[in-house]
Amino acid sequence: MIIAGSDSSGGAGIQADIKTVTALGSYAMTAVTAVTAQNTKGVNSVISIKPKDIEKQILYTCKDIKPDAIKIGMLQSSNIIETVAKNLDKINTYKIILDPVMVAKGGARLINKSAIKTLKNKLIKKTYLITPNIPEAEVLTNTKIKTLDDMIFASKLLLKLGAKNILLKGGHKKTKKFIFDILLNKREIKIFKNKKIKTRNTHGTGCTLSSAITTYLSCGKPLKKSCELAIKYVNQAIQTNPNYGKGYGPINHLNSVVVKKKYR
Repeated sequence: MIIAGSDSSGGAGIQADIKTVTALGSYAMTAVTAVTAQNTKGVNSVISIKPKDIEKQILYTCKDIKPDAIKIGMLQSSNIIETVAKNLDKINTYKIILDPVMVAKGGARLINKSAIKTLKNKLIKKTYLITPNIPEAEVLTNTKIKTLDDMIFASKLLLKLGAKNILLKGGHKKTKKFIFDILLNKREIKIFKNKKIKTRNTHGTGCTLSSAITTYLSCGKPLKKSCELAIKYVNQAIQTNPNYGKGYGPINHLNSVVVKKKYR
């Protein structure tokens, strides 16, 4: 089950989530939290769905098909966050992955300060894994992140907010050759090191990564392996991007799908 906003350009949000889950062999259900008008150059408008309508989507869908895992993306307001948090208690699924979407790739803010406070106080503690990038982690922890040690320190602060596991993504960190992502919980720290890919085609990478992790977890893979495979999937999607648009272009969500020659 994916609880997130829609992206009219198809590169991020619900559209990216569905493509990812499908490409990796699982089945995607959705509860749309907001409808955006956007393209690769930026966000034009955001229309929130009413909390009661989001609740109906979640409960009515899950009443019929029980989700093996839940991915949560864009939640624009405190009321929506409270609604989602309340309804998670009614679904017996502990594999809940939160991607705390706050800012679009082009810089548009997608969540207000009141909602950030509610996210910290009511939702994070209900999740199995949160997947913030560096700017999101800075907002959630009120710290500046410039080094690998800063990433580890911020991740430990997120643990204090009630998160069980944190995958802090290092893609925003200014590096020349490698990107470091940190998976941290109370027992261990795992650092994923990958070559940096120089490209502007990175729209929707956060949504895609969290959905890929959710898919692997739903199929029974352990957390560390799920993160490793999801990072690999996203890197391949970036490398094989279709190069659409004039801004931050989408990635190739179907990189894992082999199309038979006769259908090409």
